[in-house]
Amino acid sequence: MRRIGLLSDTHSYLDERLFAHFKDCDEIWHAGDVGTRSIVTQLEAFKPLRAVRGNIDSRQIDLPDHQRFEIEGLKIWMTHIGGAPPRYNPQVRPELQAQTPDIFICGHSHILRILRDPALQNMLYINPGAAGKEGFHKVRTALRFAIDNGKIQDMELIDLGKRGFVAR
Repeated sequence: MRRIGLLSDTHSYLDERLFAHFKDCDEIWHAGDVGTRSIVTQLEAFKPLRAVRGNIDSRQIDLPDHQRFEIEGLKIWMTHIGGAPPRYNPQVRPELQAQTPDIFICGHSHILRILRDPALQNMLYINPGAAGKEGFHKVRTALRFAIDNGKIQDMELIDLGKRGFVAR
């Protein structure tokens, strides 16, 4: 069994409470728009990290655009701009159809969404929403779940409270 902490769209703000929420996790996954290298460094120092580059992330952060891997018998694809069922990003749609993962994870929209796509072999689509303070979302969110022997279980929403405002 692997316990996963999933977040996205931190936009250079890492809520310290995530460390308590993710303390029992085996890995942290970040679906892009990290913001700064220091966020990556903090997360890597805490737990093993799998992360992808978002549209606001500079090349200096040195993250891949996509992460494809298998864990506990499930094929995972994580990218930042993936769209959502049935309106996937036109650049990822052909690959989703040709090599459908068991779980497709993306960020970008700042909208928490978890659903199955019957048009793609009942693939599980996950967007954890946004954990940062930048954007139009009203509530900051992340997810915690377990993957065990080919099954996802114990999906939990982490409500980090209202977005608040960032002074500029």
